[in-house]
Amino acid sequence: MNTPCQRAPAAGFTLLELLVALSIFAVLALLAYGGLTSMLNTRAQADEHAEALRELQLAYRTLERDIEQYVPRSVRDEYGQEHPAISAGMEIGAALELTHGGWRNPAEQPRSTLQRVAYSVQDDTLVRSVWMSLDRPADAKPAEQELLRGVAKLQLRLLDANDTWQERWPPAGQITPPPGTPVPAAPPPRAVEMVLKTERWGELRWLFRFPA
Repeated sequence: MNTPCQRAPAAGFTLLELLVALSIFAVLALLAYGGLTSMLNTRAQADEHAEALRELQLAYRTLERDIEQYVPRSVRDEYGQEHPAISAGMEIGAALELTHGGWRNPAEQPRSTLQRVAYSVQDDTLVRSVWMSLDRPADAKPAEQELLRGVAKLQLRLLDANDTWQERWPPAGQITPPPGTPVPAAPPPRAVEMVLKTERWGELRWLFRFPA
């Protein structure tokens, strides 16, 4: 007598098994997403810090180069008034203004290798202003380069030949000649100390030497 064929049980997952598998997958996906987000945030913060550090180093090197290449050459402004080779103090509109050498001229253009620069704080940013000519024409406007953001305050003082710190330059005791009279060459400062109060780095104290 032939026995009837028995059917094999159907292969597959039950609804409960599917729900359990989906729950496990959701938990793993959530953990993976959290780890990826944390890694991306860490990478973004590292990139932001590296960019801020690069900006800080550029500002320091630019100041150091301009001050170490100081040249005692006075200039005339757009009104024909002569200014000393270096001046400092907020009353002049810039914290520090000076003439420096070493302005490269690879194209050998008919211009001087000296350059007039000024440093000031504008809208919480340390700005370097550059004039294309030492003695400025009437319509002269400086090119501005933003060096360091988040600067709340900039203070400086200069060390004179008698090892005395001066809050402004030329020193208050130095006689200023009348307009149109050449500015006498005075001994340059020996060093300048700059104190920057910044949002990211706190208080920075930089000391730069002038050439002997």
